Amino acid sequence: MKDIYFDNSSTSFPKAPNVGKAMGTFIEGGAFNINRGGYEGAYEVGSAVLETREMLKDLFNCSNSKNVVFTPSVTYSLNYFIKGYLKPGDHVIVSSVEHNAVMRPLVQMEKLGLQFDVVECDEEGSVKASDFIPYIKENTKAIITTHASNVCGTILPIGDIGALCKEHNLIYVVDTAQSAGIIDIDMVRDNIDFLAFTGHKGLLGPQGIGGFIVGDKLAAEIEPVIIGGTGSLSDSEEAPEFLPDRFESGTMNLPGIIGLHQALIYLKETGIDNINNEKMEITKYFLDRVKEIEGVRIAGKKGVEGRVGVVSLDFEEADNSIVAFLLSSKYRIMTRVGLHCAPRAHKTLGTFPQGTVRFSFSHFNTKGEVDICIDAIKTILNDLKNGEDYL
Repeated sequence: MKDIYFDNSSTSFPKAPNVGKAMGTFIEGGAFNINRGGYEGAYEVGSAVLETREMLKDLFNCSNSKNVVFTPSVTYSLNYFIKGYLKPGDHVIVSSVEHNAVMRPLVQMEKLGLQFDVVECDEEGSVKASDFIPYIKENTKAIITTHASNVCGTILPIGDIGALCKEHNLIYVVDTAQSAGIIDIDMVRDNIDFLAFTGHKGLLGPQGIGGFIVGDKLAAEIEPVIIGGTGSLSDSEEAPEFLPDRFESGTMNLPGIIGLHQALIYLKETGIDNINNEKMEITKYFLDRVKEIEGVRIAGKKGVEGRVGVVSLDFEEADNSIVAFLLSSKYRIMTRVGLHCAPRAHKTLGTFPQGTVRFSFSHFNTKGEVDICIDAIKTILNDLKNGEDYL
């Protein structure tokens, strides 16, 4: 029995081909620092980092690669905006399917005088741009939304929300943790002012590398959360004002960037549309087969339209945690169970406090793996119904 990995919204696995090899070659063959060393090896690493910025610039259609800032994760990136731009007395609007990467910093900042409102999504996790209008106030500074729910996979209409923000002179911040490398994202078309990304999910790179993309004007208004050495302007104890150095103090995660660089090459060569089409074919097959099983509720959308390859199931006549445990321990099927760091989303979807068992797919998955999983679920539910004592 082989392992079956259905937890790609936590982190992708397998990674893009040759990601590990590229990182290993860097570590073993010349793990030099950039912006510090004045020798050929350091310059070569610097070129690879610049090329990675260029590839991300092209992927998200931003104006200049210097506006691509590397951080350890999308969570760090969102904190950079929330804590570096927003001030006491400011007002922010978010959706009710946000991850705690947004909600926890906002709740923390609320204690210091920040205000925020939550726009309630419907039972499928959907929301319309017009739903945000009643919440706009004189002191509203920004709207922050996820692009796709990490719980139910529902895609939010970022283009419409971005247009609304432009109309009302608001900053639009988008969390692309579940969509980068999966759905076409255009910062210009979608009027995105601040885009937060992570490298280890849809971008198929390693953990520990992410970042954000921001325009010059907004960047100048964001106070760096962390400052220190950058290798530039070393004669001054003031942090550089120019990008990306303004936000990239300290030694960067160069092995992570090298791995992400290799993953982006794979994405470009393969095509994100081709990858996503394969992934959604697997997602549709899984949804169709799940509907065969009684006592299983699909949280959010029941079809593949308007979603990414993330499906949450609530086993109405069984303990979700036990089902997930048995899938792993007996059938070596890896999922994620619980509230997925998004309690408000579960409240919206009607799956709080029990949470769900989340299945998230990769284009590397197969229909055969889905068949094994569905048969396992049927067996587990039947055994639990008949009083089988697995524990």
